[in-house]
This record gives sequence, C-alpha cells and structure tokens, in this order.
Amino acid sequence: MSEGLGPPGAVVAIVGATGAVGVELIRCLEERAFPLSELRLFASARSAGKTLRFRGQALAVRELNEHSFSGVDIALFSAGGSTSKRFAPIAVRAGATVVDNSSAFRMDPTVPLVVPEINPQTLRTHQGIIANPNCCAIIAITPLWPIHRTNRIRRLMLATYQAASGAGAAAMEELLESTRAYLDGRAYQHKVLPHPYAFNLFSHNTSIDPATGYNDEETKVIQETRKIFGDAEMRVSATCVRVPVLRAHSVAITFECERPITAAQVRDLMQTAPGVKLVDDAQRNYFPMPQDASGQDPILVGRIRQDLSDPGGRSICLFVAGDQLLKGAALNAVQIAESL
Repeated sequence: MSEGLGPPGAVVAIVGATGAVGVELIRCLEERAFPLSELRLFASARSAGKTLRFRGQALAVRELNEHSFSGVDIALFSAGGSTSKRFAPIAVRAGATVVDNSSAFRMDPTVPLVVPEINPQTLRTHQGIIANPNCCAIIAITPLWPIHRTNRIRRLMLATYQAASGAGAAAMEELLESTRAYLDGRAYQHKVLPHPYAFNLFSHNTSIDPATGYNDEETKVIQETRKIFGDAEMRVSATCVRVPVLRAHSVAITFECERPITAAQVRDLMQTAPGVKLVDDAQRNYFPMPQDASGQDPILVGRIRQDLSDPGGRSICLFVAGDQLLKGAALNAVQIAESL
C-alpha cells in the first residue's frame, strides 16, 4: 500500500531508492520539506521488502514494474541507464514527469539537461523527461556560470579527483574494506573497481575511445558542459581520475575567457554565486577539501589565481569540491523537481 504523508501535494516516486543516491534523494525531500502527499519507493526484486524511513514513517520498498507509475506526478530515477531507458517512457505515458540521474537521455536533443542555477529556462521545453547531468560536470561548472555570463569562457581544462560514491554504494564499501585490509596487512581481492583502491588512484573506470583516447566519463563532461552552457563552440578537455575518497568529488580547473580577467574579479563573483561557498584562505593554506564538502549542499571554491602560463591575462586557475551524492546527484534532482 502507498502511504499518505501530508497535505495535498505531488505524488513522488523514487526508482532505485535503496542505492546511495536513492537514500540521499529521500533525505533531500525530507530536509527541504518538498510538498508531496505520497512517496513511493521502488527498487529491484533483490531490494523489495526493505523499509526506509521518511518523515517519521517506515516506507516499504516495492519491486519496480510496468504498473508502478499510476498516479505518480514526479518520478526521480537513479537506477542506471538500462532501467531508465526501459521504464522512463512507461512513467511518462502514465502521466509522470521523470527526472533521470543516468546518462541515458542527457545528450538527447529533445531532453533538457538541467542545473537549476544555470539553465532553469530549459525546463519549459521538456516532453516528460528531464536529465540530471554528470556529477563532475555539475560540480565543475556551476561555479563557472557567473563568470561565463560576465566574460565568456572560451576554453576549459579540467582534472577531476572522483570519489567512490560515483561508482555506487558497493564501491564505497570496497574502499572501506580494502583500506581496513591494507592497514591490517591482509590481502584483499577487489571486485567492484578494476584496480586496488586503498592508498591508490587510477584513471576513471570507464572505457577508452580508441579514436580520441578519452574515456567515457571525460567525454560526458565535455559534451554536457557545452549543452548546459548552450555553447557548442566551447573548447573543453578533461582528465578524470578515481581517488580513494568516499563521497565528494574535487576538480582542478583552468579556464580562458574572451577578455582579460583577474583573480579578484572571480573571487567577487564567487561571493554571490548561487550554490557556491568561497573557501579561499591563502594565509592558512585552507582551500576546498572533500572532507569539508561531504554532506554539504554548496560547492566549495578556492585556490583562485591567475594562470601564469597565459601572458594575455585571460586565464584563471581554481579548485572546487562538491558532494557527489548531493549537488552532484540527489540535490540537483530535487531542485529540478522543486522548479517543476
């Protein structure tokens, strides 16, 4: 049975409710007092029957099927691309608006790819499905939008430091267990990720395009940045690396603008940028860290400095850290739902 949870509001479904992002979706809906009258939780048959708490109630997780979306207004999907491709159209036909966290629809020209701080106007064009961007793309470019609006960014170079949470709850557990084993001097056989994770880092665990040499994660960040900014001519390059951090991604960024720009100008823009917190204390050598970003809504921005390799003064280097499960995934999806 579905459970009524309050005054009249939207009927919301979460697909993939027991996963790392699904759990954060539930928490975000509760913490932000999202106006819903009913919350339905869905997952695979393996997770059906579990209970998760929401607003003081224990809600049962049900197995996802073709009939799950009757009466649903908003469906938040976080269960992988194959599940989204199969069930999102079914949800739309049932009358729901889908906010999808997978990569299944992101580059579909008919589907808006939305960061509410950047391009909320594109929500008006949706035809039932709205795509939540790649977590690293969100965390890297949300702070850059006020700069781009003021002084167009022509070239963007990113190096990412991506946490275990981006590969799901199982990867987070593998990092914990392999670290314990390493410290205890025990052998540990990794199963989730392709390389030993404790005290190690490696190129992002997606396939490499033999033509370009870029992996899938890097290609996503490049393509999605252009689509979200609405600038197909922006020159973007990315190197994506998995690091032994539990849940917050960090990104080293260098960007080049059309006109000269100073670190002081960027710092001033960051003071009022939506969804951003300036952490830029050179005197104490205190800058964005995943430890500080974990569990926080804002993206932390700092290490703002002139790029000394650009004699024209048009380039800036900075460093950001943001919670991959929150702004990189669940929070952004809930913000989209709030905009709806």
